[in-house]
Amino acid sequence: MTREATAFDRSLMSVEYQTVSYVTGPLVFVENVHDVSYNEMVAIVMPDKSERSGQVLEVSGNMAVIQVFEGTQGIDVDQTRVRFLEEVAKVDVSPDLLGRVLAGTGKPIDGGAPIIPEKRLDITGSPINPYCREQPADFIETGISAIDGLNTLVRGQKLPIFSGSGLPANELAAQIIRQARVVSGEQFAIVFGAMGITHREAAYFMQQFETTGALERVVFFMNLADDPTVERLLTPKCALTVAEYLAFEKDMQVLVVLSDMTNYCEALREVSTAREEVPGRRGYPGYMYTDLSTIYERAGRIKGRIGSVTQLPILTMPDDDITHPIPDLTGYITEGQIVLSRHLHRRGVYPPIDVLPCLSRLMNLGIGEGKTREDHRAVANQLYAAYAQGRDLRRLVAIVGEEALSDTDRRYLHFADGFEKQIIGQGETGRSIEDTLRVGWELMSELPIGELKRVRDFIDKYHPTAGEKAAAKE
Repeated sequence: MTREATAFDRSLMSVEYQTVSYVTGPLVFVENVHDVSYNEMVAIVMPDKSERSGQVLEVSGNMAVIQVFEGTQGIDVDQTRVRFLEEVAKVDVSPDLLGRVLAGTGKPIDGGAPIIPEKRLDITGSPINPYCREQPADFIETGISAIDGLNTLVRGQKLPIFSGSGLPANELAAQIIRQARVVSGEQFAIVFGAMGITHREAAYFMQQFETTGALERVVFFMNLADDPTVERLLTPKCALTVAEYLAFEKDMQVLVVLSDMTNYCEALREVSTAREEVPGRRGYPGYMYTDLSTIYERAGRIKGRIGSVTQLPILTMPDDDITHPIPDLTGYITEGQIVLSRHLHRRGVYPPIDVLPCLSRLMNLGIGEGKTREDHRAVANQLYAAYAQGRDLRRLVAIVGEEALSDTDRRYLHFADGFEKQIIGQGETGRSIEDTLRVGWELMSELPIGELKRVRDFIDKYHPTAGEKAAAKE
């Protein structure tokens, strides 16, 4: 061990160790360390004097386990020195981050002017005291009818999107980022954390943001598939730290889009395997639930603060299995889910959102008179019930044929087709909530009025034939 300072003057100069015992995967094990803390940042000095950054993952006795952000390739056990920096991982924050593209660790990579930070904040954040939490109660318009109309996103909510391999989750994310807005007209910003995406996907997102002008209100954290795995573990934490700063110190309404959480969990498993930990379900670490909760629970509102942090995490379900540990644990922590359907995607429906397994547990808090429209809840219930009945009849038709159905059943069957084409399959054009409800009423008008039991209190006001009946009475 070589030391550049004594214990007496350690506060003035950092301590360096040359006691690397061995290297495995992204981890470095250092022996005979003293006064080292969990999560402490580390500088790894290579034989050629270049430096890499890392973080203390575990301390056991006089042994420290360090995860290296830039990878461990080329680290010489005998000549590499390790310097402990006596601070945790931090990210520079400033309002100037809006419109910038950053690496997963928060460093600008867009070639723009250097960012002069207003603060340096700890990326682990501070948990919101449950007593200080404000109940989510305001509508966020995504421009997607299947979300706005039937599974509404509420300010301060965490609502994940469950996708599958090859489904257009990235296209949906880009569309939401382009279209999302708060109807109150307050300052609105988006923090996008992309984890483990390919160069093609990164180019797609940049092209979408630049051509539509959406980049001006986006802070884009980009971790590519060939970037270090360990950096992937920092990306969502850095993104949420910036979001909390914009929301609670700059009074903005912030939507955080994290894609893809599956890549994050795979990085978590890789590091856990390198540490030789006892695996849990399907090889994922047993603490994955706790780790995910430290990310998802950073969404919310605080009493007395104007801003809010809303999360829209996106994950890919391996083999389209919704019971896989990643979507399973995500569903436990978050407040609902939006599920993409491979069947609808094969039929050319975009966005292919399967509304039947979808759920927004906080929807009722963000809709209704004064927020969206008085008939919103009733219309959503009626559309859901009619579509579910139409889907059931499709299975029946496969057995007995359409000729065996009654006239009303045929209407429900045709309603299901129209619902998928007009409500779900709206394409890439955004819709206001008023347009969504109008299209919903037009679809419901194809059913007998006697079947519209859930919207009967609003038929005279909103049904397409209401105006004709009023004119006939006059």
